[in-house]
Amino acid sequence: MNSRERFLACMRFEPFDRAPNWEMGYWAGTLERWYQEGLPRHPQAPQGLAFGAEVKGEGFPWRRSEPRDWSIHTYFNLDKGIEKIDGEWGIWPPFETKILWEDEENVKRQEPDGTIVLVRKDSGSLPHPLEWPVKDRTSWEKLKAERLKIDISGRLPENWEQQVAEYRERDWPLVIGGPFLGVFSSLRTLLGFERLMYTFFDDPQLIRDILDHLTNLWLALFEQVLADTDVDYAYFWEDMSYKSGPMVSPRIFREFLLPVYQRITGFFREHGIDIILLDTDGNVWELIPLFLEGGITGLYPFEVRAGMDVAEVRAKYPRLQMLGGIDKTALARGPEAIDKELERIAPVIRTGGYVPGVDHYVPPDVPWEHFVYYRRKLVELL
Repeated sequence: MNSRERFLACMRFEPFDRAPNWEMGYWAGTLERWYQEGLPRHPQAPQGLAFGAEVKGEGFPWRRSEPRDWSIHTYFNLDKGIEKIDGEWGIWPPFETKILWEDEENVKRQEPDGTIVLVRKDSGSLPHPLEWPVKDRTSWEKLKAERLKIDISGRLPENWEQQVAEYRERDWPLVIGGPFLGVFSSLRTLLGFERLMYTFFDDPQLIRDILDHLTNLWLALFEQVLADTDVDYAYFWEDMSYKSGPMVSPRIFREFLLPVYQRITGFFREHGIDIILLDTDGNVWELIPLFLEGGITGLYPFEVRAGMDVAEVRAKYPRLQMLGGIDKTALARGPEAIDKELERIAPVIRTGGYVPGVDHYVPPDVPWEHFVYYRRKLVELL
């Protein structure tokens, strides 16, 4: 089986030779540590990334304009990974990236999505958001008219026809969706978390107007893309839970978000897409039934420290597709902890519908020696 065939068979609970041999990704600082500890640097490995930059592996949808791991992929001879249609589904044209203020330690910067962030010059922490593009109905109407037009012009790469020709011959999974496709995450990107929480109550019609327009935008864009090419699955990006539970109540979810999910997943099914995954961190136990009602067929990355045990989830939701689920902190602790963690997830691999991997990007506290041990033990279970 090639990578595409293997992934589809696994997700559909059909017979397959083995589970996909993938990893989700790494922080750039992790890779830099490993290069010092023995990992050979691939000639195509991304260079000059900030310590906290994301480097995607095979199991996270990757677009051609993003950094991608080649060093680990080659060292372990991993399967070809997921590629994402390299389109822009959100704010377009982007805002100008520009520095608004700086001192010796920090930079205040406008990002392409219109947010204003505070960034440490030493890359010692992630950017801290300060402002968001939607502050009220007036700013929403302006943004909608200027940067959320229902028009695909400029939203696809210049070599789109060439990419479509390559897709026809692909032996790897191709996906559509992701940032900016996310019902809750798009609202949070536009309004910021705190303002969004108030707006659900203070101006619910604004929330509905935003979601209605975004849905019309997404479906119009996807209609045009899917007229040119097919995809193997679709996915949403929805970081909407903390370690202890969801950021929104089931009532808010059902009132505002669920109808949007149902409309979009219905569109995907009408276009022959039967695998619809959702990327959301944290503890999502309370939301799984609502995701399923909304037409989602699978989730990832199942963060263990947030209470997401793939064995427990499989027992309660036997047909839910899953990716990830291996505790990244076990890799830092060493072989004994790794063995115990792999013993926990091994029975789930055999039931199908599950692609094992670390439950997010591998952090820099994991020694290369431990990661090698983990990967060699995991491949024995696939």
